[in-house]
Amino acid sequence: MKQDFIKFPLHLIMHPFDGFWDLKYDGKGKARVALTILVLVVISVILRNQFAGFLVNFNDPRYLNSLTQLITIIFPFFLWCVSNWAITTLMDGEGKFKEIVMATGYALLPIVLTYIPMTIASRFMVKEETAFYYLVTSISTIWFIALLFVGMMTIHQFSATKTIIIMLLTVIVMGIIVFLGTLVLSMMQQIYEFIVNIYREIIFRT
Repeated sequence: MKQDFIKFPLHLIMHPFDGFWDLKYDGKGKARVALTILVLVVISVILRNQFAGFLVNFNDPRYLNSLTQLITIIFPFFLWCVSNWAITTLMDGEGKFKEIVMATGYALLPIVLTYIPMTIASRFMVKEETAFYYLVTSISTIWFIALLFVGMMTIHQFSATKTIIIMLLTVIVMGIIVFLGTLVLSMMQQIYEFIVNIYREIIFRT
C-alpha cells in the first residue's frame, strides 16, 4: 500500500520512461492513486488561490468558489482522457482508457509537490523573492507536461513526433467537444424557453 501511494509515484516522476513502462506492462499503476493525486491537485490549487501571499495572489477571496475551482480541474482532466482515448483509438494507440487516466493522474504529481510548499513559502516572501515562486511553479508545470508527454508516448507506443501530434489533436478535440456541448446546451435552453412561452400564451388565451 505504501509503495502504491508513495514509492512508485515518486519513482515514476524521477524515472518517467521506466515508471510509465512499469505502469502499463507490470501493473504497478493504480487508478485509485491517480485519482487521489487529482484530488490533491484540486486541494493544492484551492489552497493556493485562497491562501498564497498577497504578492503573488491576485484573486479576490470574496469571489472565490471552491466548487467552481473543483469543476475547472476535474472537467478538463476527464475531458483530456476521453478526447485522447477517442483519438488514439482511431490511430492505433495501445493505451486503454484506464491507462490514460492513470498516466495523466500520475503526471500531475509535481504540481502537488510544489504548490503546497510554495503557497506556504509565499506568505513569508518579500517582493524580490517572488521570482523564485514563479520559477518553481513554472518548473512544476513544465515537469507535468513532460511527464504527460512521456506517459502518452509509452502507453500508446507512439514515436515522439506522433505523440506530439496526438496531444495537439487531443486539445483540438477537447475544444470541439466543449463547443458542441455549449451549442447543445444553448439550443436546449432556447427550446425550453420556446415551450414555456407557448405554454404561457395558451394559458393566457384560455
